[in-house]
Amino acid sequence: MEPLLICTDLDRTLIPNGNQPESPEAAARFAALVAHPEVHLAYVSGRHRGLVEEAIAHYALPMPEYVIGDVGSSMDHRIAGNWRRMIEWEQRIAPDWAGLSHDDLAGMLADVAGLRLQEADKQNRFKLSYYHDTTLDVAEVQARVAPRFVEAGVRARMIWSVDETSDTGLLDVLPASASKYHAIRALMGVTGFGLGNTVFCGDSGNDLEVLVSPVSAVLVGNAQQSVRDRAVRQAAEAGYSGQLYLARGGFMGMNGNYRGGMLEGIAHYQPQVLAALSR
Repeated sequence: MEPLLICTDLDRTLIPNGNQPESPEAAARFAALVAHPEVHLAYVSGRHRGLVEEAIAHYALPMPEYVIGDVGSSMDHRIAGNWRRMIEWEQRIAPDWAGLSHDDLAGMLADVAGLRLQEADKQNRFKLSYYHDTTLDVAEVQARVAPRFVEAGVRARMIWSVDETSDTGLLDVLPASASKYHAIRALMGVTGFGLGNTVFCGDSGNDLEVLVSPVSAVLVGNAQQSVRDRAVRQAAEAGYSGQLYLARGGFMGMNGNYRGGMLEGIAHYQPQVLAALSR
């Protein structure tokens, strides 16, 4: 098998913690694939590394080589059983916040109605996270907040998504240079993987930037229809429809949800993996 970098979201992509069922054989087949020495695994999550490690233990997930955490604002590399923070990435994105702290930015948004700060363990130096009702006028909030960032010299990215299990809106405010997509491209640069041997798998709004990018991407079958529609439209607008695979089920008898959908899409881009899956 040729070298392959698999980058995957966790919740409701690799982890079957959504409302739909997962095919029983999907977990073992995915574990067999990523156990191959030529396959390199990166988890790309809104969780920080500590919460990623909790998920690995709780759901018996394969141990990754890399963790891109906090929606792309942190990166860690596992070497000889120990984690090393990739400080170079944080140094690259830090200038976007113009020397201001997480608390400084939170203060700038304190009077915005409808935004509720998430718990402390869901925040970090370069990730400011909120809950909001799904009825919130996102465009109005962005129009209100953007001038404040400009005045402060802050270059920020606002990523909106929905937790379908609780029907709760999520907002992550990051440095403009930080996102799952930017972090994956940086990881590709560090590891030497290119567009021809990298695949990303995701399911939600905070995966969209990767799903509609030049990176070969898989949208698992359990993704919400609204995410599916946006991904198809935006990929077409960007000219990357050929880099977006929509899992639909039927591959090796699996239903296309979670890991079954991941394997379906990975095999679409990388037929070489079929030999590993057939063992």
